[in-house]
Amino acid sequence: MIVLFFYVVLGEGLVALLLMFEIGPLRELGMKGLDQVKMRRATVLTIAATVFVILLSDLFSIFKIQNKGAKHGAMTPMDQVLWRTNVLEATLMGFFLFLGLLIDRMHHHMRKLDELKSSNGVSKEEFDRVEREKLQLKENQEKTGLEVERLRKEISGLTENVKKLKLESTEKDKSVKSAEARVASLQKQTAELLLEYDRLLEDNQNLQNQVER
Repeated sequence: MIVLFFYVVLGEGLVALLLMFEIGPLRELGMKGLDQVKMRRATVLTIAATVFVILLSDLFSIFKIQNKGAKHGAMTPMDQVLWRTNVLEATLMGFFLFLGLLIDRMHHHMRKLDELKSSNGVSKEEFDRVEREKLQLKENQEKTGLEVERLRKEISGLTENVKKLKLESTEKDKSVKSAEARVASLQKQTAELLLEYDRLLEDNQNLQNQVER
């Protein structure tokens, strides 16, 4: 049992070193191996619980042997062998559980770190895309500004033309009114001339009648 735990603890130590230091592809292989182990989580927890129970049993035996030796003043050689064996076994099992927990936490945090790196990569791509869209939007705004300025100039030109047309229309209205006034004056003069003509005809007719008499 002690030899088995010794090799298991040694293996856990090597796995912990592989996780701590990146040595070629060994870290990735170790991570994949731990992924496979975590897929059998129930089995792992069962083994850990069994080792913990044995550890408690060894600790109980250690205290029992110590109390027995204290009562008799000293431990017998057999008790000393059992005590040392239990201490060594408990120590190895304690290291086994501690390294197992350490490896589990290291694996968990390294996977989280990989996820963060991946999300940062996606975030960088998203940031680049937003920057490109921002640049394109800025170019569109500049183009729109130029177009608005051009339309403003066109509108200003059209406004000037409208003002000119209004002015010309006002002048034409004045000319029309002046022409209408002249026409009305001519019509009045024509009517007066016609009246004068009729009077002269009448006077002429009267003179001719007087001459014939």
